[in-house]
This record gives sequence, structure tokens and C-alpha cells, in this order.
Amino acid sequence: MARNKYDVDEELMTPFSLKYCKRLLGYVKPYKKEMLITLIVMLLSSVASLLGPYLVKVAMDTNIPNKDIKGLIAVCVIFLLTIIIGAICMKYKIKTMTYVGQGVVRNIRSDLFQHLQKLPFAYYDSRPHGKILVRVVNYVNSLSDLLSNGLINLLTDMFSIFVIIAFMIFISPKLTLVCMIGMPILAIVVALLAKIQRKTTQIYSNKQSNLNAYIQESISGMKVTQAFARERVNAEKFKTVSGENRETWMNAVKYQLMLWPAIDNISVFTVSLVYLVGVSSIGESITIGTLIAFISYIWRFWNPIVNISNFYNALIMAMAYLERIFETLDEEITITNLKGAYELPKIVGNVEFKDVVFKYEDEDREILKKVSFKVNAGETIALVGPTGAGKTTIINLLSRFYDVNSGEVLVDNNNIRNVKLDSLRKQMGVMLQDTFIFSGTILDNIRYGKLDATEEEIIEASKAVKAHDFIINLKDGYNTQVNERGSRLSVGQRQLISFARALLADPKILILDEATSSIDTKTEQALQQGLDRLLKGRTSFVIAHRLSTIKNATRIMVINDGKIVEQGTHDELINKGGEYFELYTSQYEMVKAV
Repeated sequence: MARNKYDVDEELMTPFSLKYCKRLLGYVKPYKKEMLITLIVMLLSSVASLLGPYLVKVAMDTNIPNKDIKGLIAVCVIFLLTIIIGAICMKYKIKTMTYVGQGVVRNIRSDLFQHLQKLPFAYYDSRPHGKILVRVVNYVNSLSDLLSNGLINLLTDMFSIFVIIAFMIFISPKLTLVCMIGMPILAIVVALLAKIQRKTTQIYSNKQSNLNAYIQESISGMKVTQAFARERVNAEKFKTVSGENRETWMNAVKYQLMLWPAIDNISVFTVSLVYLVGVSSIGESITIGTLIAFISYIWRFWNPIVNISNFYNALIMAMAYLERIFETLDEEITITNLKGAYELPKIVGNVEFKDVVFKYEDEDREILKKVSFKVNAGETIALVGPTGAGKTTIINLLSRFYDVNSGEVLVDNNNIRNVKLDSLRKQMGVMLQDTFIFSGTILDNIRYGKLDATEEEIIEASKAVKAHDFIINLKDGYNTQVNERGSRLSVGQRQLISFARALLADPKILILDEATSSIDTKTEQALQQGLDRLLKGRTSFVIAHRLSTIKNATRIMVINDGKIVEQGTHDELINKGGEYFELYTSQYEMVKAV
């Protein structure tokens, strides 16, 4: 079902648009006051620094020939003040724009994270998680320098260019025209490089995403890698993916760095022409002081041009990342509150499926085929059948992790698509097959099911599922720190903690997906006693391959090929001698053989 892997490049679904820049400026808007003040400060700094060459001209053409010591001292003092003003302004800019840039990065990352939490399971089913992570971390980080310095520097440099040109025209219109000869050449170079730079940067971002995806996948599966001695094979794969990342980076940088030498060569060419024309005109319309000041302004003229080209390179790089960031933000939230959705009242626990048809994205095969059944409040329904039959899909649809393609899922006669998601899920307790333990204490992990739960309530829930005994025997009891995914706990212990978490919420509908699959027989017997009491009075759906754990279910539904092929109590299905009888008998024979 996944449409992407670590070794498959992602394709942009939409072409590049300037709307991305507009959206980025929307994140800058809250800081417009800081931006405006910084811009004014930097314009002041720019004017102060640009006085330098003119002051040199005054000193060489007027003060020194006339032996005007006082005038020369005054010029030196003013020159020193321009340097001090520039330093103070630069310090203010660095401090303020770093604050602005990091604020924008934080807000973009926050919006990304919040949006990711709302995206449906189908989004995460279709791509490696590493490719999602790289957008939230690496791609957003890449915008930091652009936002911290780029925008203000761009405006300041553009202002500086116009001021410098004004000074140059004031000093010598003739030499200014000579200097402008290089601008058409620069425009042609920029136009030629623009398209290829964006393309090479996009390719590099793809390979960076692939590399991140493979690293994330490898770390997650490290135990399997070591267990099957796959280190050498994986190292070769990493070498290939990393090599592709390096090659595309080098290619992107090659075209990115072409702009600076082009500007440098054009600037040297124009300066040479100015020297040639200027020296030949000394004594006529140009003085030595004028030539020295003009040459100084020429270099100052090309400095902002270089800065703007660097900004341009950074912008091209950022655009490739912005496309990915905004593509993620534009990903449709398909599982959301519909218009007119209402709060689901406190439920009793009646559940009904009406002709439900469902298939996963990009799959032709229907997982559920017109499935219909009714469950009364307080019943315990066991779902059994072969792998891939549709058992987990039923509880995923009930929790509205996915939406049905056709048909209805009703809770107390409320179509769950018409009620607010929070109001539905807050009244359900779910323990999925993939038990997840968060980093933190065991107490906090159990409290995740009810954030305002007291310690006494947590202990009571733990006792009910027989988790209390092993928890208190840990070094710090309920305050024991566990790693992400609970790697220091056994699989059975993680399931018991997850079970306590689900039960703590005291839901009217309880869903258990393979809740006892990794619990030893002794623990299972103790757990069954707690389950019998806790399942009483609430509607429960239990998926279990270990059929001995569901013998007391109110009703057992056998799912096969997306349909309910049998249903009834354990005794009724055994007497019927159908598929359930075959499943139970074969499992019993396997246990007996062991």
C-alpha cells in the first residue's frame, strides 16, 4: 500500500508557485514591528558606512592639498563615528533578526506538528516516517538563516545599491556609465543558472529525504538487524543512499557556486575598465581623489550584488524545502469534523455496522464487503479469523481512524461521521496491536489514558489488569523511568501497562487488539479474572488469535475474506463444526503437541 520507500524519490504533487513566498511572509507578519525597526537601523548603518569613500575624497582633494589640519581631524572623527554607528547597528540587527528568524521557524514547525497530528492513518501508511521527520526538522531548520538575515540584508543591500549609484553619479557620471556595462552580462548569467539551480536542489532534497528515511528505519529495526547479522548488508545499502546524497549535494553546490565567480569576474572586468578610463582622464575631468573614491564605491557596489546573489542561492535552496513543507501543510485532513458535526452525548454503548464497505488507499481489493452487525451495550464481541481477514479494520473504522467507503457505523444510533471526533474517542478505550510506550515514568504512561487521574486511580487500574505486582517490584515502582517504546520492559509488561492505560479512561466502549498475545499463561489466567470484572457493563471488542482467551465472549464473530462467515457463542460455534471449530481444534492440537 505504501507509495514511497527510502529508495524511491518523492514527487511534488504541485508545481512551484510564488504563493509559497507569500505564505512564508505570512509567518513573518507578526514580527513586522521588529522587522521595520531593524530595517531603519540598517539603512542608517548603510548610509553611515557609505560616507567613508566620500570622506576619503574630501581629505585627499581638499584637506591634504590645503594643509587643513582641523578639517582633516574633523573628517577622521566623522569617519570613526560611521564605523561605531555601523557596529552598534549590526549588533542590534543580529540580535533582533535571530529572534525573529527563530520565532518564524518555531511557528512553522508548530503548525507542521499540529497538522501531522490531524492527518489520517493513511498518510503514515503511505511513506516512511523518516521522510516526514526530515520536513519537520531539517527542512524547517534550513529556513533559519534565510529568515534571520536574508530578508533584512536583501532590503538593506538593495537600498545600498541605489545610494551607492547616487554617490557614483554625484562623483562621476562618466565612470558610472562604464561601471554599468557589467549589469546586462550579470542578468543573463542569473537567468541561465536559475532553472538548473532549482532542479538540482530539488533532486538533492529528495536524496536527503531518502537518507533520513533509511537511517530512521535502520535505527527502529536495529535489534532485527543484529539478530540476523545484517550489519554488512545494511552498511552497503547505507553507503549507496549516502553516496547518492553526496553526489546530488555536490552537483547542487556546483551550480550554486557558479554565481559568485561570475559576479567576481564581471566586477573585476568593470573595475579594470574604470581604471582604464579613469587614469586616462586624470587631469581633465577626474582627480586622483575622485578616482580613488569611485573605485572604493565600485567595490562597495559589487559587495551588495554578491550578497544579493548569496540570498538568491539561499532562496533557491529554501524554495525546494518550502515546497515540501507546504506540501505537507496542504495534505488533506480526510478524517475530520464534518460541517455541522455535533458533540456525541454520553453513550450507552450500542454499536451497529450497516453494509460497511472499505478498502485502503490505492488498493483494488475490498477489505470489508458489506459487513453488517448489531452489538448491544455491555456485550463482549470477539473477532477471530485468519490474518488479513479484516478484524483490525473493523475496530479502526469504529474508532474512525479511517472512514468507510460506503455504509454506516453507528454508536447509539449516531453516525460517527456526523459527531465530533474528540467526543467519540474520549468515550472509547483503545489498546492497539502495536503497543507504544512513551519515554517517561510508568505512572505518566498509564495516566496518558486520563490526564487528571489520581495516583490511587492509576494503581487501582493497574491492580485490575494484574500489572501492579510487577510494577512495584521495579527499582522505583511507578516512578520508574522507561525508554521510548519501553525497550527495558518485556513485551508482556508493555502490554499490561498499555492495558491499564486504556482501562483507566473508564470507557463505555473498550477495544482490545491482541491484548494478551504476549502474556504468559500464568499472567493470562490472572489477567482474565480482572478482565471479567472490568468488561462488565461496557461494550467490548476483542481481537485474539489465542482462542482460549475469548471463550467467555457474549458473541464470537468469525471474519474471513472481508465478511462475517459465522457468529455465535463459543459452544454454539463448536457444535456447528464450521470454521471456528477448525481454528479452535487446530490451535488446541498445537498446544497439546507442545
